[in-house]
Amino acid sequence: MKVLSVNVGVPRSKPTKKRGMTGIDKRPVDHPVLVRAPGPKTTGLHSGLVGDPIGNIRHHGGDDQAIYAYAREDYDWWEKELGRNLAGGAFGENLTTLGVDVTGAMIGEVWRIGDVLELQPTFGRVPCATFQARMAEPQWSKRFTRANRTGAYLRVVTPGPVRADDSIEVVHRPVKSVSIAEAFHIYMLDKSRLARLLDAEGLPADLRAEVEKKIS
Repeated sequence: MKVLSVNVGVPRSKPTKKRGMTGIDKRPVDHPVLVRAPGPKTTGLHSGLVGDPIGNIRHHGGDDQAIYAYAREDYDWWEKELGRNLAGGAFGENLTTLGVDVTGAMIGEVWRIGDVLELQPTFGRVPCATFQARMAEPQWSKRFTRANRTGAYLRVVTPGPVRADDSIEVVHRPVKSVSIAEAFHIYMLDKSRLARLLDAEGLPADLRAEVEKKIS
């Protein structure tokens, strides 16, 4: 299991609005990049990857979405579905992985990447209008949701550098949790089971509060 590429965003104008910037256009880099906890979503450093821009700080970035990872194996599946090539970074992820079941990861488990960096999966990626526009595929958001190959957002447990070819090892699994795939399916498509998400000890606090409010 390893990092296939580290992808840093290039600021672009938002395709869905006349004004505003998006960092969804991620490009692989050939040097180590520091990863650190960015702090609160709207007032912190935004991305966990130093030098990586985030345009919509209301819905992206912050400690619980510090890094976004996507598996090369899921890209291979999408290439067959879409009939087109998809390079690492095409979905706007910071880390393209190889040999890691990213969407099957348990919320709250800990990945050690390289010698120092430790990251923790928190939730799947909910598709937005910018992602829809970037892909230019009919009904992309709905298709991405139904496929449930979401990749995973990660929080930073221990900061450190990351580079292509760094090894990835799962060094901790929580006693109680829910997989990224199951949690995403429930949240997006099966809200009658929302209470199940509360079994994930590492669920982001704002999402836990949202679920508790809905089921109360």
